[in-house]
Amino acid sequence: MLISESVDSQAPVGLVVDGELLRFSTAGSVDDGKSTLIGRLLYDTKTVFEDQLDHVEDVSRRRGDERVNLALLTDGLRAEREQGITIDVAYRYFATRRRKFIIADTPGHLQYTRNMVTGASTANLSIILVDARTGLVEQSRRHALIAQLLQIPHLVFAINKMDLVGWSEARFREIEASIGALIAPLGVRDTTVIPLSALTGANVVERSAEMPWYTGPTILEHLERVPITSDADLWHARFPVQWVIRPQSTSHPDYRGYAGQVAGGVLRPGDDVIVLPSGVTTKIARIEQGGVPIDAAYATMSVTIHLADDVDVARGDMLARPASQPTVGRELEAMVCWMSERPMARSGRYALKHSTRWTRAVISELAYRFDINTGAHDATAVQLGKNDLGRIRVKTTTPVVYDAYAQNRLTGSFVLVDEATNETVAAGMLLAPAAGG
Repeated sequence: MLISESVDSQAPVGLVVDGELLRFSTAGSVDDGKSTLIGRLLYDTKTVFEDQLDHVEDVSRRRGDERVNLALLTDGLRAEREQGITIDVAYRYFATRRRKFIIADTPGHLQYTRNMVTGASTANLSIILVDARTGLVEQSRRHALIAQLLQIPHLVFAINKMDLVGWSEARFREIEASIGALIAPLGVRDTTVIPLSALTGANVVERSAEMPWYTGPTILEHLERVPITSDADLWHARFPVQWVIRPQSTSHPDYRGYAGQVAGGVLRPGDDVIVLPSGVTTKIARIEQGGVPIDAAYATMSVTIHLADDVDVARGDMLARPASQPTVGRELEAMVCWMSERPMARSGRYALKHSTRWTRAVISELAYRFDINTGAHDATAVQLGKNDLGRIRVKTTTPVVYDAYAQNRLTGSFVLVDEATNETVAAGMLLAPAAGG
């Protein structure tokens, strides 16, 4: 079964800005308030359509809720509303004068780990909800481990329901200390802890009058100000070719461009580049965006590159700098999240989609299954089931040009597809090759 996404493609008109885009995900245990927090953010930033709010008010009234249930703004599926839980990955969009945002409201249940991985895989930041009454629980630790595995650069622990513990600073400091102990061995680069009440709105958009002892940012203030420019790999130029443009018209008989999205670093006209996996070297003649020449292209920009020489470049090839090349190989090691109902077993054969290249692949070894509750490695495992994570070795029929996921999330990720059913069965994060390998 393919992972589905509940996508609200309509964005409210009003606060349309030219600021940078921040993608963030939410995670937490059942009833920690993930959906309520997102609903509060949308409501307090006035990015909810009037008819949406009317519908939520009507549903809340019919359910007998004491106040408008803002969680219903994100729990879009009927099954979610009836059970009071988040099942699917619900994407929502809003903007302020500082930034644009894409939210992935991900499930907290163990059986929906694959959905959480999907929603968080492109996130700059993850908000992990913690109930102030219970503190850190097993699922909090599991979500922190997954966030570290996915190399999410920024973590926010939102200590929710502070109103139910009397806005106690002592309780907040106790949980804050336990969070410090949790993340210390994980190597998380940036962690922020914020006390709040999603139900009342305290410290979500507006600063709380009930917690004068807290002087840090609100959730929205942090989302607007957290630095994300340096999160992308700005040092290693990577350009996967998505399309070869050859109009073959009489007005442009010699036009040949290579279109795609810059996956890392900066590229400029005149730069020496190597075409991989062939290894042919050439120079960049010019770079265009929307048909207009530009002086430089950097990570996440979609551009067309023209080369100085008539070389053989095809879809799936990658341009890089000769002095900082990615790895080229047919034997890969990776951490994967298994997504299929059908278990993974050794010698399974699949199609592997990496960046803009497709190749056939066989799983040659399962090194271990990763226990997402404890971080332990089970080397005796012989297969991975749905929602399991593990380390595998894969052999491909054609070379793959890649970086370690820890260096570049765009060139270090892939999916495995069952060619018979077209089902995406796994999402993978490539590891650096062993020394001498």
